[in-house]
Amino acid sequence: MRRDYFTLTVDGVGGESDRRPVVTVGYEGPAGQLETRMTKGEALLDDPEVDVGYRLRGDGDGDGGGDDDPDGVLAVADRVTGEYLLELNAPSADVFALVEAAREFGQTADTEERYRIVVERDGEELVTYDKSTLLVYDGDGELLRSRSLIPSGVEL
Repeated sequence: MRRDYFTLTVDGVGGESDRRPVVTVGYEGPAGQLETRMTKGEALLDDPEVDVGYRLRGDGDGDGGGDDDPDGVLAVADRVTGEYLLELNAPSADVFALVEAAREFGQTADTEERYRIVVERDGEELVTYDKSTLLVYDGDGELLRSRSLIPSGVEL
C-alpha cells in the first residue's frame, strides 16, 4: 500500500502525563485493501500479534547529528512474519514526542501499555492496539535506544 494513503495524528503529548498518548492512523486508500492486510484467518490481528517501529530517513539520529528534524517511516508489522501491515511517513518530532509522553504516562499509570494506536478507515475505527514498545532506528537500521520506548526488563 502506498504511504500517501495514510495520515498521522498524535494526541496526548506535551505535558499531559496523566493521559495515555494516542496515535491515530487514518487510511484513505482503496476499500478493503487495509482490512485484507491486517487480517489473519477471519479476524483482525490483536495487540500481541503486531509490532510498531519507526525508521529515520537520511543521516539524522534525532540527537543533533545530521538533519535537525529528520522525517521517517512509522510501520506496523505482523510480529510472526515481519510483513509490514502499514507504513506511513511521519515527522520525527511527532514520534519523539509520542515516546516521551508514553514514558511520562508510564511513570504514573497502573498498566504496562504506554500508548495506543487507532487505525481508522474513512473516519471509522477499524482496530485499536495498546502497546508498550516502539523501536526507533536510524537511517542505517541501527537501534536508537535513547529514542525508543523499551519496557524495563526487556533486552534486545
